Amino acid sequence: MIGTVFRSEDVPAGERFDRWRELIGHNRANDTTSLHVADFRAELRVMELGPVSVWQTSFSPARFRRTARRIRRNDPELYHLSLLTDGGMTLVQERGETATIGPRGLLVDSSWQVCESHAHASDPTAEGRPGVVAGVGVDLPKALLPLPPHQVEQLLGRELSVRNGTGALLADFLVGLGRQADTLQPADAPRLGTVTLDLVSAFFAHALDTEAGLPPETRYEVLARRIRAFIRQHLSDPELTPATVAAAHHISLSHLHRVFGEQSRGETVAAWIRSQRLEGIRADLADPALRTVPIHVLAARWGMPRASHVTRVFRAAYGLSPRDYRQQALPERA
Repeated sequence: MIGTVFRSEDVPAGERFDRWRELIGHNRANDTTSLHVADFRAELRVMELGPVSVWQTSFSPARFRRTARRIRRNDPELYHLSLLTDGGMTLVQERGETATIGPRGLLVDSSWQVCESHAHASDPTAEGRPGVVAGVGVDLPKALLPLPPHQVEQLLGRELSVRNGTGALLADFLVGLGRQADTLQPADAPRLGTVTLDLVSAFFAHALDTEAGLPPETRYEVLARRIRAFIRQHLSDPELTPATVAAAHHISLSHLHRVFGEQSRGETVAAWIRSQRLEGIRADLADPALRTVPIHVLAARWGMPRASHVTRVFRAAYGLSPRDYRQQALPERA
């Protein structure tokens, strides 16, 4: 596991809000208030990924205010990204400009920006208590972003779309990072920090239409992740091949193999497609809800319609035939 974890239920009720406010104040220098101090609920995991911090959090509705005085006293020169998964948030800038986001919305601001944010929950709980706001935050040093600061300034205080393209890649990565946090090790942190920085850089560059100015390694990292996401979405297509993947991304087959090989420790595109399909089949074979579905039907759903081929490659990968694996994973009920 990596990161620092805070749960309000582990703290006396009278101290919960102050402890949470202290934790978030380390990187996000805000004056934080809430109307729900007496019954404040929050969970927070801060993952320190080298110089990049990623936050997974949920909390009772609150207001965050960053003043000029606070900035003069402590400005770590960080860009802040806030991706919501539940609830809503409104950012009010010094000049009165506002931006509001809901679930799957993303806002960008900075540690040197005077602003005020209002985080509000969507629905109350079944017991009538106020709901919570949930999401993922990213804090990264201004000096590390390979884009001119005057260009990035154009994105501050704006809602940016994460519904497709590099935005969707970034959002899926951040949400997945939170889900996998318990299984990650400290040794994973530097690499994950680099990936986060690359994805944010590509996301900003796309929004600014300056992708050509990104370092080659950043473009390669993002392209490799785009390729993997495309493959996962099309595993059910038996016509999915390295050639069709290359064509979908408007690159040559040789360039596809070069990018994928550098980011996948030498594993080929075809081998990765096969391994992802086999993992899907294996998971379905172990699913009690799919016990009565014929094996060849399950395999066809994952783009492998030839039963003899499936049996051969499955046995080579896992040491058992699909039928034997299912029997082992789902013993007959009495």
